[in-house]
Amino acid sequence: MIQSQTVTVRILDKEYHIACPASESINLERAAEYLDKKMREIRRSGKVIGAERIAVMAALNITHELHNKQHAALHDEQGTEQIQQLVTRVQQSLDSAE
Repeated sequence: MIQSQTVTVRILDKEYHIACPASESINLERAAEYLDKKMREIRRSGKVIGAERIAVMAALNITHELHNKQHAALHDEQGTEQIQQLVTRVQQSLDSAE
């Protein structure tokens, strides 16, 4: 059975009590700190007013970051596969030349 605990996080000066598995509490706290940082950046810009709108903009920005990192990782993975295929072909060519 997974042991759950309540973690208190603070985002834009408001406390939230969130239940999560004990093993994930540190990750939850880090995620909340990151979200708080992004929301504060948006609020400081002065272009967005209201906590709900700030939260939506922060969510969009974070989702965009995640999408870009996933896209980059996919291209890195494809590049690694291509290199491995080339290495295999070179090895096969060398083996057949012997």
